[in-house]
Amino acid sequence: MPRALITGITGQDGLYLSELLLAKGYEVFGLIRGQNNPKRDLVAAVAPEVKLLPGDLSDVAGLTRVLNVAVPDEVYNLGAISYVAYSWENASLTSDVTGKGVLNMLEATRQYAGDDIDRVKFYQASSSEMFGKVQQVPQSESTLLWPRSPYGVAKVFGHYMTINYRESYGMHASSGILFNHESPRRGPEFVTRKVTQAVARIKLGIQKEIVLGNLDAKRDWGFAGDYVEAMWRMLQQPEADDYVIATGETHSIRDLLNVAFESIGVEDWEPYVRQDPRFMRPAEVDLLIGDPSKAKAVLGWKPQVAFQELIQMMVENDLAEQSALVR
Repeated sequence: MPRALITGITGQDGLYLSELLLAKGYEVFGLIRGQNNPKRDLVAAVAPEVKLLPGDLSDVAGLTRVLNVAVPDEVYNLGAISYVAYSWENASLTSDVTGKGVLNMLEATRQYAGDDIDRVKFYQASSSEMFGKVQQVPQSESTLLWPRSPYGVAKVFGHYMTINYRESYGMHASSGILFNHESPRRGPEFVTRKVTQAVARIKLGIQKEIVLGNLDAKRDWGFAGDYVEAMWRMLQQPEADDYVIATGETHSIRDLLNVAFESIGVEDWEPYVRQDPRFMRPAEVDLLIGDPSKAKAVLGWKPQVAFQELIQMMVENDLAEQSALVR
């Protein structure tokens, strides 16, 4: 039975990945910060077979102990402070967790593997936010990185550190440059879930409007459940490498609003949406669209859920959740 350790197990990706690996016959361990983490029960409800181990990405010695308990064949480093807007409020903490945390996990994995460096494969969750002020459309693995947020800068550090450990120590360390991926499990602070949750509440008469920032920003949105399959496929390759994981399509916030409101039978959403400068980024990333051709050619991966289907899925989920709350 193969064994895997997932950091960031409580996030949407960690939950979908744990379900995928369990279905494939893995024994799965999850790193969780703090003994009384409020999301512990969420993991137990979604994937009760996962064994949770306390640990912190800032503690190399503690991470090494966790690795020696889990004895993984594969390590998936998904742990990060992943809310981009928050990174301007606390750039230092974001850098420590999202950036240096990658270095700590790489070093702990190297120490755990010892002389047999090939006995464990490492996945790093890189991000399309690294492209920032995009220098090429669409963005590929070779596109120059120009991050526009403390989060993006921290992800660039982790990305290049992963490459460095691969080239310096011969680690099987791969990075997935994942473009925006969403699901009903996405946190409500992210714009897709903020919109679908608000639309559901508007439909039920318990909310009057959505307050947003830039409606013209464009993103390449896919389904998180599809993207974790790509993570797993990377670690099944004989050689480690970096891959852009994306749909190859871009949509604006206006497109998101169109689909979400159409899902509840509203054609004109403008009366329900208000823009507020507080939600504008200090340095906006205007256009992200990925070129997933390498992932398709090498990994045999392609997205299964289209943008419209994804947003409709999220609205339906939020209608069910919000209806249950008001009963």
